[in-house]
Formats: sequence, structure tokens, C-alpha cells
Amino acid sequence: MPEQTPDEAISAAGAGGPTDLALAEGDSLEKTPGGPGGTGPDTKPQSLWSDAWRDLRRNPVFIISALIILFLVVISIWPQLIASGDPLDCDLGKAQEGSQPGHPFGFDGQGCDVYTRVVYGARNSVTVGICSTLGVALIGSVLGGLAGFFGGWWDAILSRLTDIFFGIPVVLGGLVFLSVVTSSTVWPVVGFIVLLGWPQIARIARGSVITAKHNDYVQAARALGASNGRMMLRHIAPNAVAPVIVVATIALGTYISLEATLSFLGVGLKPPAVSWGIDISAASQYIRNAPHMLLWPAGALAVTVLAFIMLGDAVRDALDPKLR
Repeated sequence: MPEQTPDEAISAAGAGGPTDLALAEGDSLEKTPGGPGGTGPDTKPQSLWSDAWRDLRRNPVFIISALIILFLVVISIWPQLIASGDPLDCDLGKAQEGSQPGHPFGFDGQGCDVYTRVVYGARNSVTVGICSTLGVALIGSVLGGLAGFFGGWWDAILSRLTDIFFGIPVVLGGLVFLSVVTSSTVWPVVGFIVLLGWPQIARIARGSVITAKHNDYVQAARALGASNGRMMLRHIAPNAVAPVIVVATIALGTYISLEATLSFLGVGLKPPAVSWGIDISAASQYIRNAPHMLLWPAGALAVTVLAFIMLGDAVRDALDPKLR
């Protein structure tokens, strides 16, 4: 019996045999870019930020909170889009009255339209939250990043300084610091929050930079002669900023509630400024006779703080590699 050649042996196995399937599998792997699953060198790797953005777009918590925050920012810039009245236009004859046509939230103790004051109050609250967060993030990131990168006496001084600031009660500090301020603008409140808020961000930035500077790519850049500034800006900062963004986003809602608390106590924003904290303080003595005066500004404050906290939680989940 003549011997079979390799090609004849394959044909003898028949179509669909084990050998045929193996050859077909090999051909399919050769045609797939980058090997099985398309994960080889031809596939462009995804960065942390692109992965985080993809996850955020699929997260309903992020979408809902972002839409609420976008709405608040829009009405803070252009409150006249949804409120045509003047928040300081009051009529004592309508004091404490309930909902009426054209005045869905009723009137407060001075006869001012509650709806208009709630809409215009968003401007000061959002301004305090955003400006305070930017100031805290900028100062805390710079000081904490430098302390974590250089260490030594700079790190020791910053650590002891943050311990001192952490020992100051926030509300008590606000009562002392803002009680001597007569301005009715948001800037004294912003300055106070930045003064007591930067140590938290500084510690987060310090720990993140210490972790990042020991990575192999930073050591390689140092071995190649990269300067300290280049290593900080090009290699360490982009990989250490994620925790700072998460903490700052969550803290933004806390700063808004802190402004309302200080205004409620009479040391934050002061009349004639329009603030949810001022309205809540004025409505507290009428809560039994006119609960609507307290319900609407308190509800707006709660929704705003909750939206920023939800946004921070969504960003944290997207930027944390351990949760993937």
C-alpha cells in the first residue's frame, strides 16, 4: 500500500476533522490584528482618563448629577431665564402667604417672592462652592505636591502646619473670623473656606506624589537627566492628580453647605445678599405658620449638595483602578 503524503493525509481526515479545524483556527488568528482578541501591538492602548470618561458616560448617577449641576450653573449665570422678578422686591401685605398664580412658592416673612429668591440664591451658593474648590485645590495641590516630591524639612513643616489647621473647628473658626467682616459679598466666605480647606487637599496631593515618584517611569526619567520641574509636570502630576480631583469634587458640595451654615448663623453672607442660608435662617421662626418658607430653600440646598456628592462618587468610581 503506497504511503500517503501529508496533503493526502489531511484530505483523508475529511472536511471538519480535527486537523482541518486546527488549520482554520490558525488562519483566523493570523487575520486578527494583534492576535487573539485584537489586543496586540496594532491595538491602541486606552489611558486612565479615556477609560474613566467611557465609564462616566455609562453611569446614570453621573448623568443625572451632571445635568442638575449644569442647570444650577446656567440659572446662576442667567437667573432671569426662569425668574423675571426682583428678589428684593417685597410687599409686606403678602407676608407669609402661600402659593398664588405667578408665585408658585409663596411669599416669605417680608413679602418677598420665595421662588425668585430661591432662583437668585443659587448664584451665591454655586459661586462660593466653585471658587472655594478652585482655591483649595490650587493651594493644596502645589504645597502638598512640593512637600511630597522634595520631602525633608519642607515636608516636616507642611505636616505640622496641616496638623494646626486640622485642630481648628470649622464652624467656630468661621464665627471668629467672619464676625469682624462687614462685607455682604461672597469673597470673605470664600477666603475663609480656602484658609481652612487647603490642608485636606495638601495631604491627599502629598501622598499621591510620594506614591507616583517611586514608579519606574519616574526613575527612568531621572536617570536620563530630566529636571525636577519636567518630572513634576510631565510624569508625576498627570498620574497624581486623580485623587485630588475626586476629593475636590466631593468637597464642593460640602463648601456649599458650609456657606449656608455660616449664613444661617449670621456670619456668612449678609443681607441684602440673597442666599439659601439667609432665607433658611429667616424662615426658621415661621416654620409652624408658613413651612413653605423653609421647605423650598432647604430643598434647593439639599438637592445641590447631593448632586455634587453624587458627581464626586461617580468620578471616584471611574478613576479608581481597584474598582475596575
